[in-house]
Amino acid sequence: MAWASSLSYLSYSLGAIVCGLAALWIARAGAKDRTDRWAGVVALVLTANWCFAAASFSADHVLVQFTELTANLGWIYVLFRLFANDGRDESLRIVRPAAIALGFVESLQFVLLIIQQRYAVTADLAALTFETSTLFRVLVSIGALVLLHNLYVGASPSSRRILRWNAAGLAGLWAFTLNYHTIAYLAGDYPTEMFAFRGLASAVVAIPFALGFAKRAAGLTFSPSRAVTFRFLSLLVIGGYLLVMLGLASWLDILTGSGARLTQVGLVIAAGALALIWLPSNKLRGWLRVTAIKHLFKHRYDYRNEWIRFTHTIGRAGLDDASLQQRVIKALADITDSPSGLLLCGEDEGALQLAAHWRWPQMGVPADAFPLELCAIMEREGLILDLDEVRDGVDYHGENALVPPWLREETRAWAAVPLIHFDRLVGVIILARPLQQRKLDWEDFDLLGIVGQQLASYLAEQAGQEALSEASRFDEFNRRMAFVMHDIKNLSSQMSLLLRNAEKHAEKPEFRKDMLVTLKNSSDKLNILLARLGRYGTGSVENLQDFDLGGIAEAVVERSSTNHQVDLLRHELVIVSGQPEALEQALLHIVQNAIDASEDGSAVQVETFSDGLSGNIQVLDSGVGMSPAFVRNSLFKPFVSSKEGGFGIGAFEAREMIRAMGGRLEVESREGLGTRFLIKIPLKSARSIIGGQGTAKDKEPA
Repeated sequence: MAWASSLSYLSYSLGAIVCGLAALWIARAGAKDRTDRWAGVVALVLTANWCFAAASFSADHVLVQFTELTANLGWIYVLFRLFANDGRDESLRIVRPAAIALGFVESLQFVLLIIQQRYAVTADLAALTFETSTLFRVLVSIGALVLLHNLYVGASPSSRRILRWNAAGLAGLWAFTLNYHTIAYLAGDYPTEMFAFRGLASAVVAIPFALGFAKRAAGLTFSPSRAVTFRFLSLLVIGGYLLVMLGLASWLDILTGSGARLTQVGLVIAAGALALIWLPSNKLRGWLRVTAIKHLFKHRYDYRNEWIRFTHTIGRAGLDDASLQQRVIKALADITDSPSGLLLCGEDEGALQLAAHWRWPQMGVPADAFPLELCAIMEREGLILDLDEVRDGVDYHGENALVPPWLREETRAWAAVPLIHFDRLVGVIILARPLQQRKLDWEDFDLLGIVGQQLASYLAEQAGQEALSEASRFDEFNRRMAFVMHDIKNLSSQMSLLLRNAEKHAEKPEFRKDMLVTLKNSSDKLNILLARLGRYGTGSVENLQDFDLGGIAEAVVERSSTNHQVDLLRHELVIVSGQPEALEQALLHIVQNAIDASEDGSAVQVETFSDGLSGNIQVLDSGVGMSPAFVRNSLFKPFVSSKEGGFGIGAFEAREMIRAMGGRLEVESREGLGTRFLIKIPLKSARSIIGGQGTAKDKEPA
């Protein structure tokens, strides 16, 4: 049509003139500190060259198509330089591959141009080449619009005022290009009217783009919305996937017969299977998230959202019925996308033991999980252990040689974060390796260190509340014991009086003899009980005695074997210094607990031996076992009992009795496997070394 040809000539001529003038203006009067200024000049010159060629030749001329290709490559480079305008083009690594990918897809037009000119000898091949070319142009337009959106959304409010003219011009350019090629693909040919107006559209786009260089762009920052970015990246992946499938389907249209149908059905099945496997994949989403955060954002973490999520996790007491210890692990693991974790907390002696786990129940942690020397380094330096560096031999403060073997050999263990409260190590959290592997960097260390301090304060607050509650219960217990002791005193006095009266007034010698024996024994027992109860209130300690540890074990085994099989496996002559009655009572309680936890026919095993510094009594059972949380939080807590009607003071009393004589009670247990109790009492020969203070106190004159 003549009018269309005339309109096309005028439109492209105007476009060439406006683009040329815009390039000249930017080169002479544009902001000198804009690093993307010359990229814009080159793109406008290439666009002017394309408009000049389109005004001179027909739309399908090879020169017109080639100059359009060069102009599009120029605009892709401009888009990349806009991202790099603040000097961070080296850190925005994902932008460079994206821009290179768009440039590569656009460069394929040159290959298609050669195919169209030399090899598209049939109508089907020509149509296939045309459809492929338009699909590539649609894909490039979508990708450019997505990048442009992230550029503008990520800019600060002041920078947006500088970017808005450039962004408006590029948005108009790519939006028009997207519509133009989409309509061409659907219609099977380029519409004559839209082709005629492309030159005018280029002129309209060049004006606001050139105006954008009239203001200085200092202070440009890139901080895109993370949620929006992830959604657009996901849409881009899905859109690219659909375009690839559509392109493959178009290429298969050249096949004929049953083979074509079979191939197309197989393509649909393979595409569906690929989508079902990879699109819902946590690993794929994790990779996309880590890659986007690493390359699109100045900071790895969105600190506002991380703080909101952290507070929400810690504050919800009913979150999956999780304890505070488990929520502490989850709150820290969520920050680094770790799938599981462990919490090690210090006991009274300072050693770290397993306190809780989150999604890591199969992890075997020994009783002495962390050496005290390593705890001291982490407490003093606030050191976060990068366990990959530990395995590579990296050492900063001499900690490498102190890392326990179980942690070094567990390849899933990724980082050990200290929980420090007022310069005191409260515990350590072991984080599992994220699904998408990456190295810890300075931002991880900074955030994990701060969050670790906050979590330590929560744990310390809970410990303080438990101590107050325990003190309150002890106060109530002491008040009750005061009444009990008063009643026992009265009973003892009455029985003593009865004894004296019986000695004076009993008439029958046999009756008097039996009554005297009975009353005397009862009185002695009550007085012993009264003395024992009195110790709980005053905290006094009986004088230490030297005795054979094996004798105590034999006596307890003999008394306990009447109702259940209890075996004494090993018996050595071990002379220790302590309180034999208190130790016997504590051992009786431990053995009885082992019997209660064991099934009929499952023997409880007891053995005594010496390790050179202390005499040891070991009690083993293969019963139901206990969880680490129960061992730490409930086993030695007074007034907490797992037995119906129990007062909950037996295990606590046993441990306190052993401690009172300078000993120690250790517990290792696995649910479903059994429990091991180990009583350690100082040897007579070692008392001066590890219990000298207590011994000296015992030797003071009364």
